[in-house]
Amino acid sequence: MRSYTIGQAARLLGVSPDTVRRWADAERIPTRRDEFGKRLIEGTDLAAFSVALAADANGSDSEDSGYTSVRNAFPGIITAVKLGDVAAQVEIQAGPHRLVSLLTREAVEELGLAVGMEAVARVKSTNVHVDRA
Repeated sequence: MRSYTIGQAARLLGVSPDTVRRWADAERIPTRRDEFGKRLIEGTDLAAFSVALAADANGSDSEDSGYTSVRNAFPGIITAVKLGDVAAQVEIQAGPHRLVSLLTREAVEELGLAVGMEAVARVKSTNVHVDRA
C-alpha cells in the first residue's frame, strides 16, 4: 500500500503541511517514520481520515483551504471501491469534496484503483472520469 508524506497528505486534504503535522502530533492521524526519520501516512489511514474530516460538522481543526476546481479536475484520494460483475463505483475525497464515479470494472482493474491511492476525478457535464495520478 502506498504511503504519503506530510506535504502530499496536505495537498490531498486541501490544508497546509503544518495543519497535518498538528493533526499527527495530536494523534488524530497515525504516522510512522521511514529510515530517514521522515513522517509517512499509510494510504488507508489517510483515506479514512479524509472521510472523517469531511464529515466533521464542527470544522474546528480544518482550514479554509479555498479549494476550487481548476478545469474541473479534483485531485484526491480514493476512499472506497465497490466492484460488481460489470460495473464499479469509486469514491474520491478531494479536499472537502466527495465525488462518486460509476465506471466499468475493467477500467478500475486496468487502472489498478484501490483505497488509499491518489487519483484525479475529472468532471465533464454529468460524467466523472477518473485518472490514476
